[in-house]
Amino acid sequence: MTVKQISVFLENKPGQLSDVTKVLAEKDIDMRALSLAEAAEFGIVRLIVSDPEGTAKALKDAGYICALTPVIAAAVPDRPGGLYSVLELLRTNDINLEYAYVFIAKKKDGAYNIFHVADSEMERAMKVLAENGVTLVEQEELDSL
Repeated sequence: MTVKQISVFLENKPGQLSDVTKVLAEKDIDMRALSLAEAAEFGIVRLIVSDPEGTAKALKDAGYICALTPVIAAAVPDRPGGLYSVLELLRTNDINLEYAYVFIAKKKDGAYNIFHVADSEMERAMKVLAENGVTLVEQEELDSL
């Protein structure tokens, strides 16, 4: 059970992120989470949105290079040590976390954590988390926030 993340490649210059969010606003797409990783000439914006397929189409139609990527979404208690316990499960099972980001939900007493692991480790990571009481979140739940 993965969710779909949009990865958008942007030139590292003023206004690029603003332009992407304008496309989302014009298409009435609601952003759930955003992560921005910057490099010298380009950056990668990672988005969790209300309509992943529609977002990818809108961004491609607007000339952006983007991709849909499966990621793991987990609901973790919003308390000290909540994230640590999940990350420790991955570490002790020798699952390498490639990147992660967190957002606080509007309707939950917790935080949603987005995790990306190698494609070859995705199923095993989800199994380890679920077997240890971590609530995995489906796309529909994120869409309904």
